[in-house]
Amino acid sequence: MYTVTKDVILPATITGSWPRPRWYDDSMFGRPLDTCMMDTRYREKFGDAMTVVVSDEERAGLDLVSHGDLHCDDDMAGRSWHHYPLQRWHGFEGDYLQSDETRSPWLRYPPGTLLNEIYTGWRWPRVVDKIEHRPLDYAKIWRIAQQRASKPVKFGTCCSQVMGLFLDLYTDKYTDHRQVIWDMAEAMNTELLALRDAGCTCIQIEEPTLHFWANTYGAKSEEVKFMVEAFKREVQGLEDVELWIHTCWGNPNMQRVIEDDSYKESFELYLHEMPGDVWTVEMTDRDFREIDLFSTNNMKGNLPKKVAVGVVSHRSLQVDLAEDVAGRTRRALEHIDPEQLILSTDCGFGRQGCNRDIAFYKTAAIAGGRDIVRAELGLEPGGVPAAEPALQTDIVPAVPDR
Repeated sequence: MYTVTKDVILPATITGSWPRPRWYDDSMFGRPLDTCMMDTRYREKFGDAMTVVVSDEERAGLDLVSHGDLHCDDDMAGRSWHHYPLQRWHGFEGDYLQSDETRSPWLRYPPGTLLNEIYTGWRWPRVVDKIEHRPLDYAKIWRIAQQRASKPVKFGTCCSQVMGLFLDLYTDKYTDHRQVIWDMAEAMNTELLALRDAGCTCIQIEEPTLHFWANTYGAKSEEVKFMVEAFKREVQGLEDVELWIHTCWGNPNMQRVIEDDSYKESFELYLHEMPGDVWTVEMTDRDFREIDLFSTNNMKGNLPKKVAVGVVSHRSLQVDLAEDVAGRTRRALEHIDPEQLILSTDCGFGRQGCNRDIAFYKTAAIAGGRDIVRAELGLEPGGVPAAEPALQTDIVPAVPDR
């Protein structure tokens, strides 16, 4: 169900995470949000930081904004994106280095590399009891963001199946990881239904692992079939919200985590098997490789989902121009009709990513590129407040001061 992008041609948005203001230097580190908000200093910082993020995104000209993942801790390489639910649901305990024996084969890197530093440095809880839902306060976080926004707020959260990559079993309640993933999917579903009931009409599930699993074991493997069913359980009952499925190829400290970054094996699964309304794909960092998949078999104009194409990379520190984004948008339009195309980032900017200035001007370029192409299509621009000549921070005089 299209609730926020219905009748909007080429809407501009970002994946979600946003660089923290420097003064927002507190983290929850496992505490309940309500406990943190009793601290007047934290309450002020969290609320003000949310105001800043929403303001930045609206000033950049986005049609759909995010909450910036500001509930995630300011920890190493964005571990809290996975860790936030694991710290709060029942059944987990402690912080440990994952054993080499149980570490995913995708997450092994040579010593002396940044990815080795990250994945051997991250600590994880162990599964010590049956996993059960405890509140994550997503509804409250969304309310805090939406009350500050004039545009719809898309709420994103880590998918349960990607969290399962890091968990070791230390209980007889589980004999394999499939049941762990299934129970986490049920716990997340409880949280997402509460988020929906609070009024959120756009929810993004981030990084189901189908594209990783399909490239390793094949699209028809039992591993992949199980992940499809686990995803369906996670989003059960959300048919009345606009559901986004975000996929990329990694973002710990802006890093790609795998070399085989092809969507070919998982393409049909994401487009046809997975319930949802929008599929986000990483394209700019991959030089739009495989964008032609969306126009094969006469699918152009007849896609079962809208496609949010990454028109700026979160991995490059060079700020894009609106003309760059317009060119990438035209390239995407060769394969996806404008009514089914959304302009976004390859992945998020925050969680030890780039700085706020770079994130902001990359985001403004998305909206600027959108307006260039909208004009070419005979459509009204959305506007980019940050690009108004009369509103620049410093106005250069026409003649030298005397």
